[in-house]
Amino acid sequence: MNAVTELFLETFRLNGALLAAGDALVADLGLTSARWQVLGAIALSPTPLPVAHLARNMGLTRQAVQRLVNDMHRDGLVRFAQNPHHQRAKLVVLTAAGQRSYDDAMARQGPWASRLAGGLSERQIASAAKTLRAIRRQLEPGGATGER
Repeated sequence: MNAVTELFLETFRLNGALLAAGDALVADLGLTSARWQVLGAIALSPTPLPVAHLARNMGLTRQAVQRLVNDMHRDGLVRFAQNPHHQRAKLVVLTAAGQRSYDDAMARQGPWASRLAGGLSERQIASAAKTLRAIRRQLEPGGATGER
């Protein structure tokens, strides 16, 4: 097996393991890894965004993010606001409960990530991130393998 294939397979395994561990980490907060990810995209955006923009920023489909946002709206974690640029594409905004849930999850994330990275140097981690970023960019529209 060549090194690139091995990297891809390990990335798939890592993704599954991270999602399962993330789900366990925030389950008692009423979150899943997917909800946590969407809350993060909303919280870290400098301005409120509609679902389509959140999905694009996250590299997910609009439909998947819409389903999560609808569920979180029902649960009081997000609310919809008028979008001055588009009548139907409402902006997604965290509620106070959503912000608390996100803050609680992030308070756990730091120590958890430190434990996971135990024994790895900052340089190793930065190199891995750089490699994965370069491959992701190749898959994006306009990348060498991502032309659509």
